Amino acid sequence: MKKLTVTLGSFLIAVMLTSSLLANNVALEGAEVGKWTMDYDAALALAKKKDLPILLNFTGSDWCGWCKFMDRNVFKKSEWQEYASKNIVLVTLDFPQNQSIVPKKYVSRNYEMQSRFGVSGYPTFMIIDSDGATVLGKLGAAREMTPAIFIEQMEDALMFRQAKIDQAVSKMTPVQADNYLKLIDTVKKTEEKLMAWLKTGPMNTEANQEKYRTFLADITSAREKLKNF
Repeated sequence: MKKLTVTLGSFLIAVMLTSSLLANNVALEGAEVGKWTMDYDAALALAKKKDLPILLNFTGSDWCGWCKFMDRNVFKKSEWQEYASKNIVLVTLDFPQNQSIVPKKYVSRNYEMQSRFGVSGYPTFMIIDSDGATVLGKLGAAREMTPAIFIEQMEDALMFRQAKIDQAVSKMTPVQADNYLKLIDTVKKTEEKLMAWLKTGPMNTEANQEKYRTFLADITSAREKLKNF
């Protein structure tokens, strides 16, 4: 039988590959700001302690092409990692073909959370507040997605987080604060009206298309004004 021989070069390569794999792994227990974990309970406790929002990544890590695209083009980039390390708690809710990837204790919980947040496809990124219940936004994958674009979309959603609103208002004059809060209220109420209307199943008519465009224009206009504060 031949003896196994390992050269210094091959040993160093193996060490580097192992380190790389470990760096990209999702933690199974515990939570750190800006690092992916499957431990939702630990992540929620951390979010409450730090008063930070949570990004829930509903993914099929070993089979979903768009999920792999987002991992490769957004989440493994230094720009995203730097942003996340200061601003958000990250949770992976995985639905892989290889069942050994997800500990059994998380499987039923993942399906329960998928149902709770109405997730029907992968990847879906739900942004929730530190209370674990308030939904701040819902994002998806796109061919043109980059860390900068995804961060911008995150910030648009976080604009309506109460802690963010309170922080912004604290730096404004009374008049500015009043105008700012009115715009926040306009966006929220208009979005609620849009969702309520869509749930009625409106027919695809020219009049309804115009109504839909008006909703979007009103929301976009108010959001753009908010960015000027």
